[in-house]
Amino acid sequence: MEKEIYLDNAATTKALPEVTAAVVDALENNYANPSSLHRFGLKSEKILKNSRKTIADYLGVRSEEIIFTSGGTESNNLAIRGITKAYGNRGRHLITSPIEHSSAAELFKALESEGWQVDSVNVDRGGHVDLEHLINLITEETILVSIMQVNNELGTIQPIKKIAETIKEKNPLSFFHVDGVQAFGKIYSNLSQWPVDLYSISGHKIHGPKGIGALYIKKGTNLKPLVYGGGQERNLRSGTENIPGIAGLGEAVKKLPQLSTAENADQYLAKKRKYLLNSLQKIEEVVINSPAAGAPHIINFSLPGIKGETMLHALENQGIYISTGSACSSSKKGSRIINACGLSQQRSESALRVSLNNEIKNDDLDYFIRTLKEQIEFLKFF
Repeated sequence: MEKEIYLDNAATTKALPEVTAAVVDALENNYANPSSLHRFGLKSEKILKNSRKTIADYLGVRSEEIIFTSGGTESNNLAIRGITKAYGNRGRHLITSPIEHSSAAELFKALESEGWQVDSVNVDRGGHVDLEHLINLITEETILVSIMQVNNELGTIQPIKKIAETIKEKNPLSFFHVDGVQAFGKIYSNLSQWPVDLYSISGHKIHGPKGIGALYIKKGTNLKPLVYGGGQERNLRSGTENIPGIAGLGEAVKKLPQLSTAENADQYLAKKRKYLLNSLQKIEEVVINSPAAGAPHIINFSLPGIKGETMLHALENQGIYISTGSACSSSKKGSRIINACGLSQQRSESALRVSLNNEIKNDDLDYFIRTLKEQIEFLKFF
């Protein structure tokens, strides 16, 4: 192979050297239980507190509003299921979107089978939520709305602040959960200024370790736990804390860009996305599925007539690693997300996702484009 280029960063990212060092140090030198009262235990507890503060500061919230989980899936489940268990006496109505990550979508299916009324807000062809439809869906019985900030396949950015304000204006007692897994560290988010009640993040999407994540729980929001035990993490996530993972997550957050409302997104990634998008649009066979103003690290496109999986393996043979969509699900019927946006079945079945990181160079993207053109010419005759 001429080279190997990893373009599947929305699925997972490579851990930073500083992250690996922090994990190893915790495993070798700070291995005590943070609940232990001796000096060794206090060293582990310090890692726990420092990482919690690092995440809280980045989101503009209080340290006590952050709890650690095993990742985005658990954070989403704890937020959604925790609200239904704590506030089910207020109402039995939930609202979500048809393009949520499977960790939320499958849970809402389960809740619906348990008797909850679950409504799905309309989205347009780019995956943007229809705010007017959302307003009409919210009732006095609505206890939770759950919408992801950045879609993991299309890179669609939802106007979270506006959605939050819409929800609270229609029903101030409704809670708002945001799956921020693909947005955290890439899209500006200041939860102190937005009426968001719950916000999920995951370590391995930001060059941190796998098996660690966090959930922001706004003060005054009461959740029922999924796991009972020793009462760690404010009695919401019992079990000895994953100190190596937490140490690594803290280091990863320290390396995130400091975003502002003026920039809105990671500018390095945004420039690389624009460069790649311009190159893709020059290829006749390519149809872009992602919105023009999408997340800075994701581009989804289709090659009608060529199966996405076929092209994925053709590129893999040339040292290029991309995906057909979410790594957490696969389907012979194409992308559930693209289908939900009302795009054609042919586009769904031929969809491919490229997702960037800050190590990607223009030369890497040029190689990808050159190889993609070669494989299109080869495969379109089959």
